[in-house]
Amino acid sequence: QVQPVESGGGLVQAGGSLTLSCTTSGATLRAYNMGWFRQAPGKEREFVAAVHWNTFSTNYADSVKGRFTISRDNTKNTVYLQMNSLTPGDTALYYCAADQTRFGGDARMYSYWGQGTQVTVSS
Repeated sequence: QVQPVESGGGLVQAGGSLTLSCTTSGATLRAYNMGWFRQAPGKEREFVAAVHWNTFSTNYADSVKGRFTISRDNTKNTVYLQMNSLTPGDTALYYCAADQTRFGGDARMYSYWGQGTQVTVSS
């Protein structure tokens, strides 16, 4: 069983960049599909990006395509979310999620979730 742990959130000005990291306690993330989701106050949790455990193929929400990049380094047991050209609309609590068999943008596909890391983008 894997327990995701996020880090790297913070306060950044609009147009700036941040890189979030997700590692795991317990099992390594090597055999898990990994996803990033976010939830802003008063809004539902939404998909951001995902990376397949084996093919390393990626999916992105339309709202972040061309600005965010998800990647994984299994040797470091870490998944990254590089976020560029941030806007106040990206302000949210960002969650890392994992699942061994399901891959995609539906939060219901993921069995394991971290506690989240806050990203705040000021205008």
